[in-house]
Amino acid sequence: MENSDHPLLNWIPNKLVETDGNIYFEWIYLGDKRYVDPFFDETLMKCKVHYNNSTRYKVVSSVENLIDWSTELVSVELKSLLFHVSRCGSTMMCQSLAVSPQNIVVSEAPIIDQIIRSDLFDLDKKRILIKSVIALLGQKRFVEEKNLIVKLDSWHTFQIDELRAIFPELPFALLYRNPSEVLKSHAKLKGMHMVPNLLPATVFGISDEEIQTISFQQYGAVVLEKYFQSYLDFYGTDKNVVMYNYEEGMKSILERFLSFIDADYFVEEVDQMCERLTRHSKKGDVTFKGDSFTDDVLVIDLTKGNSLYEKLNSSIAKSLVTNIT
Repeated sequence: MENSDHPLLNWIPNKLVETDGNIYFEWIYLGDKRYVDPFFDETLMKCKVHYNNSTRYKVVSSVENLIDWSTELVSVELKSLLFHVSRCGSTMMCQSLAVSPQNIVVSEAPIIDQIIRSDLFDLDKKRILIKSVIALLGQKRFVEEKNLIVKLDSWHTFQIDELRAIFPELPFALLYRNPSEVLKSHAKLKGMHMVPNLLPATVFGISDEEIQTISFQQYGAVVLEKYFQSYLDFYGTDKNVVMYNYEEGMKSILERFLSFIDADYFVEEVDQMCERLTRHSKKGDVTFKGDSFTDDVLVIDLTKGNSLYEKLNSSIAKSLVTNIT
């Protein structure tokens, strides 16, 4: 059955629901909406006004329904999972990739995070659900679509080994940035992962005892240290991963990523993707003139973060030398 004939075309699971001991997935109708917003939840909000989503009734399914249905719809090829430490160019990169009609770019879909952090499923069922949900999000809805790129939430780096077990042959990309610049950005507007207790500290590998010794100001630096260490551990052992430092420049990163995922684009598409990099990642009508926090001063101890950052840079340098020789 072609997708055009399937009753679930343009429907995707968007919420995990537990009620009265039962587990359900709530679905939402996309209509003709493409995933072009900076974050996936923005697309979901726009879809809620559609008639199919604005009635008093919700479309729900069982876990097994979702798994079965994911095999009935044709999905485009999953090309890469994109990991990031936040404020390191990942949103800009995704907005650039979304310019091409060949690409489906899923940027931090809440349903993926719900499943990853859920304790409602055993490991085998969780693996199946992650694959099934990603397949449904990447259903082929438009004739041009060929490539699916999924950007995860930053804290999913701590599940990277498990995600590798689910997708053993898939290219993984890791984005990072100078810790001072990341934290200066968060000082202006903190992401939820940089505020103690908005997410459980254990998500980042911070113990209950350790968190008692970390000040509010220092917490973000510790989280970033955990991200960097996770990157080092994975990059040192995995054979199908690339790591990009924001300092390299987003145009270079984009071009290298397009080569890494082995996808073919028209020259005009690449030019359009590069042009998108000149505009603000979250405000596409605003020219990007660089970050405005470079002269800000942080009252944070970055000793360990800077050390790990230099180790990441060294790891990339060693990898480049090895590939050349």
